[in-house]
Amino acid sequence: MSGTKVLIIGATSAIAEAVARVYARRGDALYLLARDARRAQAIADDLCVRGAKSAYGAVLDVVDFAAHLDAIDHACSALGGIDIALIAHGTLPDQARCERDIEYALREFTINGTATIALATLVAQKIEAQGSGTLAVISSVAGDRGRASNYLYGSAKAAVNAYISGLRQRLNACGVNVLMIKPGFVDTPMTASFKKGVLWAKPNTVACGIVRAIDKRRSVVYLPWFWRPIMLVIRCIPENLFRRIKL
Repeated sequence: MSGTKVLIIGATSAIAEAVARVYARRGDALYLLARDARRAQAIADDLCVRGAKSAYGAVLDVVDFAAHLDAIDHACSALGGIDIALIAHGTLPDQARCERDIEYALREFTINGTATIALATLVAQKIEAQGSGTLAVISSVAGDRGRASNYLYGSAKAAVNAYISGLRQRLNACGVNVLMIKPGFVDTPMTASFKKGVLWAKPNTVACGIVRAIDKRRSVVYLPWFWRPIMLVIRCIPENLFRRIKL
């Protein structure tokens, strides 16, 4: 199968769908995994109309760890290999509920942290065996420093960030690129209840930034770009001051 072969996990998210449309316009082949199989297939059908060489939709609940390997194997078989894999699933936990409901907190950590690490491990094995390809993982600026407003979510993303950094270093010698994507505030259905401001970006803007970063074989990208200096400042605030700030 000619053209770039793209696997997207969490393909029904607004950012992931926007990324898929970019690759569809390029005439690439796509395999979409999502918890909602009907929605994944509907997006796949739409991508074919938009110019994709081929598009498949399949089901995967990321917390069903026993299903991960079969899902990745089926994607590899359908595509004939993987040139680009994007892990894009995630939720936005209610921090207040996390503080009083341990079961909920651990499930949210599993979705946003452990499941991402597990899937990245399996996809990396496939790409490493090929000796080429890109693994891109959507994390968040929230992983750069724990903040009172979302520290369960941030801690999950921090775990992903550390894992992906090590994975990137290990796979560098194999010709495999590993990209960490750190979006800031993005206007999606998941953030519909939030008041929007000048720091908010649209999914299409973030998606175009992701594709550019993949094309350039970047290691880490903040999207939009201004989140890099913002988070640099936040990381440099001394702890004795930071603990008194409301963020």
